[in-house]
Amino acid sequence: MAKEQFSKIGYVLAVAGSAVGLGNAWKFPYMVGENGGSAFIILYLLITFLVGVPIFMAELSIGKLSESDSVNAFRKLAAKNKNLWQLVGILAMVTAAIISSYYIVIIGWVFKYFVLSFSGLPSDIDSSKVIFNDLLTHGLGEQTLYFVIAFAACFFILSKGVKSGIEKLNVWMMPSLFIMVLIMLFYSMTMGGFVKSAEFLLIPDFSKISFNSLLLALGLAFWTLSLGMAAIITYSASLSDDTNLATSTLSIVFINIALAIMIGLVIFTFIFEFGATPSQGPGLVFISLPTLFAKLGVIGQILAVAFFAALIFAGITSAISIVEPFAFFLIREYGMSRRKALSIVGAGIFIVGFLCLLSNIENVGDKFMIFGKNFFDFLDFTASNILLPISGIGGAIFVGYFMKKDALYVLFSPYMSDFVFNTWYFLLRYVAPVCVLIIMINELLKVFNG
Repeated sequence: MAKEQFSKIGYVLAVAGSAVGLGNAWKFPYMVGENGGSAFIILYLLITFLVGVPIFMAELSIGKLSESDSVNAFRKLAAKNKNLWQLVGILAMVTAAIISSYYIVIIGWVFKYFVLSFSGLPSDIDSSKVIFNDLLTHGLGEQTLYFVIAFAACFFILSKGVKSGIEKLNVWMMPSLFIMVLIMLFYSMTMGGFVKSAEFLLIPDFSKISFNSLLLALGLAFWTLSLGMAAIITYSASLSDDTNLATSTLSIVFINIALAIMIGLVIFTFIFEFGATPSQGPGLVFISLPTLFAKLGVIGQILAVAFFAALIFAGITSAISIVEPFAFFLIREYGMSRRKALSIVGAGIFIVGFLCLLSNIENVGDKFMIFGKNFFDFLDFTASNILLPISGIGGAIFVGYFMKKDALYVLFSPYMSDFVFNTWYFLLRYVAPVCVLIIMINELLKVFNG
């Protein structure tokens, strides 16, 4: 079986596509809104470079040095206890598949709002809440339709492989996403709310920062860089030898941060223009924004179409990156065709995703509650707060303590100075694992303390 490799730009855009997802367009704005604006962004950037980038580079090194799937990568690189270390790869791969199941459900919601942008958006908050809540609690047929569309789009792209599917999609979608966000940003600059939006996002108010803000920034950095999901390991296994690892990493991080801030500026311009509240939780995108677009008439309708199209692009590029590791493993380990591997993985993801969809339906979801949470919320909590951190810590410890430092030096030294390499290695060994462990323990303590 011929090995498919990413081109240099293909790799950067594919990994950026993985990192730039609904986390940037959905989680990032409402977390900034709830934590006082730009002070939180500064904290997020600090954590990204102190914790996120070191773990990102660790996962990149596992993938590149092994040139294998996430399970065999640990087997191949571990000097001893190979069967134990492969569990980290299995955990990352399974976690990614779990996340993809409910992530595709959310992409389905975005498809619904993309279609709604053509037919007419709600003009007030009350009717907007009714539409969104009705979709979640009563719209079984409609949710299923959009879930199937999102699922089919993701798996069709994956069926085409690394070069013809994943790379080609990202080479087209990522620039398109950037252009759409840029157009919306330029339009928002003509609105009175843009100055307030810029002040809110770019002038720090450190009085708003708390210990909880630190933990949220840690969690967000982890999520928005696709860490602990086997995606970086899997993509880096198909990385060409002439790729500059340092500039590629920085390009990916820059694209990730730039798009998050640009989307934030657009969203908060609308929020301030129409006197809405920046702190509104996840409903910011699905409840508040549609009503604000509606106030602008035809222009608002065009912007809404562009905005939800951008969300679809961001969601799909992320979804395919977290499904690919499991398929890649089955292809490598068992010699399966890509179609057969995707059929097996897809069947599991579809079933779990449909259960997530059912968990919000009235008089259905309450039939299978787990620890007081519906199935969707239970999976989200478990994956985000337990499985991802364990996987991230496992990868960091493996690279920092159990891989040969000389091999890492040979890999990275052509692209960075000894000082930068030693700083990365220190952060990976002593800072990143501790920070991620703190996030996990804090989230679990919040649950146990009610």
